[in-house]
Amino acid sequence: MKRQLRLALVYGSTRTGRFCDVVARWAVTEIRRHEDFLLDVIDPAVPDERAGASIADRIDRADAIVIVTPEYNHSYPAPLKALIDGLSEEWNAKPVAFVCYGGQSGGIRAVEQLRLVFAELHAATVRDIVSFANAWEQFDEHGVLKDPARAQRAMAAMLGSLRWWASALRYARQVAPYRTRAA
Repeated sequence: MKRQLRLALVYGSTRTGRFCDVVARWAVTEIRRHEDFLLDVIDPAVPDERAGASIADRIDRADAIVIVTPEYNHSYPAPLKALIDGLSEEWNAKPVAFVCYGGQSGGIRAVEQLRLVFAELHAATVRDIVSFANAWEQFDEHGVLKDPARAQRAMAAMLGSLRWWASALRYARQVAPYRTRAA
């Protein structure tokens, strides 16, 4: 049996009453259907009870990252920017995928900006994303996706790409650690 890939899912919003909880719960459920991943959910709004497991340590241990982000004012939330910028080498040579949501654009403008940030951090963003336009209309009052087929297909494609990149980059980091590369 091959070793599971360590996947960190990061909540991008810390707002009170955030819709991120609904979208992230859906994403967690979908990811758990794939046995290749060992999931670590990182919610910066909720203190972690695990002793000594800082967010930096958890991102550093991850083989791949999924960011669940809303689009606020044509961009991503400031707390997500602070979390990303508060780390550095922890992101290096890791694949990053996105589940985004918002109004008409479905969060895509936030993702496009995040791709630029992660490129600067030497992370590899995967092309495939899951996007929820007018997200609050797509989920019922219990947080269940009303018409899940399209989103499930998008998630399967995204996780397939993420699995490939995570496996390849984990191997590469083991053979030649990225932090020792020539400057």
